[in-house]
Parts: sequence; structure tokens; C-alpha cells
Amino acid sequence: MPRLCHFEIHASEPQRLTAFYQSLFGWKIQQWGTTEYWVIETAEADSAGQAGAVNGGILRRRGPPAAEGAPVNCFVCTLEVASTDDTLAKAISLGGSVAVPKAPVPGIGWLAYAKDPDGNIFGMLQADKNAA
Repeated sequence: MPRLCHFEIHASEPQRLTAFYQSLFGWKIQQWGTTEYWVIETAEADSAGQAGAVNGGILRRRGPPAAEGAPVNCFVCTLEVASTDDTLAKAISLGGSVAVPKAPVPGIGWLAYAKDPDGNIFGMLQADKNAA
């Protein structure tokens, strides 16, 4: 059964949200390489992978934020899957759609985003240290 393995917070001003979440929750947040992506550690490194220790990231929003008064403007959760291709195909067959096509996350795996039939976005990640 796929488990929640990652979440992302899309931000108009990533540095501002980095400071907000560090101060609010004490999360450790640092930029990943030279990309506009900040890795979030929600627990000490020795407890990562245990129940409740899901880590995430902050990245620049890829479009306008939800309109003022919109019902939801949320984090994107990512599920660990055996095959990104198979899971994306199944999501489409069940009435979902592709939000962001499969792409490599070097040294991590293959990532894709889908929309459920109601338009909610979720990620799927296939572990593959050789992804490039």
C-alpha cells in the first residue's frame, strides 16, 4: 500500500514561508543545491522514516495562488509508489489527469503529479537513485 512519503508547500515567496515554518514549528529548512527548492525536516534525522516523520519541501508556486475566498489552497502530498508510470496510467483510467508529467529528481527517483477527478493535485514518487 503506498504511504505518504513527502509533502510540498507552494509559495509565491519561498524565503518568507521558510522563515514562517521554521519559527512556527521549529522545522529545519535549507535550500537544496542551487535550485529554488528548500528541503524541510520535520523531525530529527535519526527518527526519519518512523510514523509521523514525513519530510517535505518548499518551492516557488507554478501559477497564481488560489483566489481570495477560494475554499482550498493547500500543501501537495506525495505518495511513494512502485511505478510512477503504472500509477499515473491507473489514475487516468479512473478519471484523473496529469498535472505535471513524470520527471527525474536526480539521485532520488521519478516524480509526477496527477489530479483526481475533482481537481485535487497529488504527487507520486518512484524511488530510483539512478534517476537523471
